[in-house]
Amino acid sequence: MAMLAVLIPLLMLGVVLVLGRYEELLLPEEKTGRREPAGVPVPPAPAAAAASPAPAGTPAPSA
Repeated sequence: MAMLAVLIPLLMLGVVLVLGRYEELLLPEEKTGRREPAGVPVPPAPAAAAASPAPAGTPAPSA
């Protein structure tokens, strides 16, 4: 019974490592290092914080 307690986690670790290696072989990473698909557009950079109006109910700044 103690041998099972040692062997099962080791076997599970081996399976996880083998599946990770299989994924790397099946889906090679691009040279750019980006993981998004080619059809997904890149979101624009966020606008400056001063350009957006304050939420409703927010008091106006006093300065």
